[in-house]
Amino acid sequence: MPSPAFQEPPAPVPPTPKARVDELVARVASKKDAWLVVGIAQRLDYLRRAIEGVIEVADDWVAGGCALKGIARGEPLEGEEWVAGPYPTIRNLRLLIDALEHDGRPPPVSIETRHGQKIARVFPQNLMDRALFTGFVGEVWIEPGAEATQGACYRNKRESGRVALVLGAGNVSSIPPMDVIHKLFVEDEVVVLKMNPVNAHVGPRLERAFRALIDDGFLAVVYGGAEVGAHLADHPQIDTLHVTGSDRTYDAIVWGRDPADQARRKASGDRLNARPFTAELGCVTPILIVPGAWSEADLAFQARHVAGMVAQNASFNCNAAKVLVTAKGWAQEGAFLAKVREALARTPPRKAYYPGAKDRWRAFVEHYPKADAVGADAEGVVPWTVLPDVPAAEGEYALSNEAFCGVIAEVSLDASGPADFLEKAVAFANDRCWGTLSCGVFIHPATERDHAEAFDRAIAELRYGGIGVNCWPAVLYALVNTTWGAFPGHPPEDIRSGTGVVHNALLFDHPQKSVVRAPFRIFPTPVWFADHKTLAEVGARITRFEAAPSWGKLLGLAIAAMRG
Repeated sequence: MPSPAFQEPPAPVPPTPKARVDELVARVASKKDAWLVVGIAQRLDYLRRAIEGVIEVADDWVAGGCALKGIARGEPLEGEEWVAGPYPTIRNLRLLIDALEHDGRPPPVSIETRHGQKIARVFPQNLMDRALFTGFVGEVWIEPGAEATQGACYRNKRESGRVALVLGAGNVSSIPPMDVIHKLFVEDEVVVLKMNPVNAHVGPRLERAFRALIDDGFLAVVYGGAEVGAHLADHPQIDTLHVTGSDRTYDAIVWGRDPADQARRKASGDRLNARPFTAELGCVTPILIVPGAWSEADLAFQARHVAGMVAQNASFNCNAAKVLVTAKGWAQEGAFLAKVREALARTPPRKAYYPGAKDRWRAFVEHYPKADAVGADAEGVVPWTVLPDVPAAEGEYALSNEAFCGVIAEVSLDASGPADFLEKAVAFANDRCWGTLSCGVFIHPATERDHAEAFDRAIAELRYGGIGVNCWPAVLYALVNTTWGAFPGHPPEDIRSGTGVVHNALLFDHPQKSVVRAPFRIFPTPVWFADHKTLAEVGARITRFEAAPSWGKLLGLAIAAMRG
């Protein structure tokens, strides 16, 4: 087939000269103590001005993302750039306004004790939430033994400030600003943000949107690759670090770049960089398909659902579906897997804009000679590829390596029924799939009702920071009411999906994980479905709705969504 007519990417942003980097770090460092005494009223003003700023730059922001990813303006895929860029950024800002208006302790919907730990219901919070996400429920699970306390940085002020270095992600454009917002307003640290070269086009937009914080010295944005990042990570005026990206980046900073040196340092615990370091890293995200009696419409809908979780953003998501887990005893297993292939085959190819994608894809295909490239192949794309009959074995390549391209493995567990499958699937996900960031569980409501105890136990036992029940776990990222990050417990020597959380708009002090439950058949069409017809309009409308919610805007958004 001929190569798709992708747009030219945006012009690269030149690296910030080292001398200028040092000037900006020094300027931000000079303000770290001053930030601690900025009152809530002034912080609210910064947040409100940031919302206005994001709205002002939103169209340019989306245009740059479309150019980077080969999307023509006006086509439905433009909506991906709205819902992964300005929309969650504005939602984050708006929910932090609510949190600070409640003096850092925004009230959860409810708090209960289950499985020996506090569980806070955080979504929906109001009627507009219910109308916008019909049937969705979000929870934050608190660490066992801890209380559901909130707003530690507002209750217990430090004596001296901190400068945080945020190493921005290159795949999803809302990650850098949302990491910045979290550091400033949840962890009470001033920030130097280094943009990733892949999506550096977002940086100038953020500089405009967050101009008030930059002008007052609480934030600086710099540009460049690994050399600039290494200089900043070792800078004497940087106090803490945060990265959204790869565990390899984390290891290079903490343990050094040489593999032998890394191994030696890890064995002795001799960290090259001992600064406090939070990180949101990758994951081989499993999607657990609980066997049940599904209609033909159920099979078709959930096949589209899986295809969307693979294809969104060309599969360059740390929470993209990577392992599809089914039961050998499920009578409909073959029919479902066939429909997943059909849905992926119908999904148009995407530009493989993230560096190294084709090489990573080739490595998977070489490991699995039966790999089935069901999607179209061409110059500049990675075909949607299914890896059939992957063994559920420890160390299996597809379970131990994040593909970060359009590949999904199929694993069939020797399970006879829902309860048996849930027990075995939880053990498989916890012990065989690399990482603990995100996991999906799909279960028919009748099956959940008939096996309520087994299902509830399964959700409690899953060691993942974000669990989506009948929805893509990326929903937890975008809601912001919920936390986003790895399940606690990864040591620096084996960091995997990372440590710490971001978002956390209710400012919980001791979150363990978050769970979002959705209807089995979501209506209207979810924005991550690859065949959404009105996604561009929905993306623009939901962004403007979040900036200033109203019933009138919600009605227009609903009408557009129902046509999708």
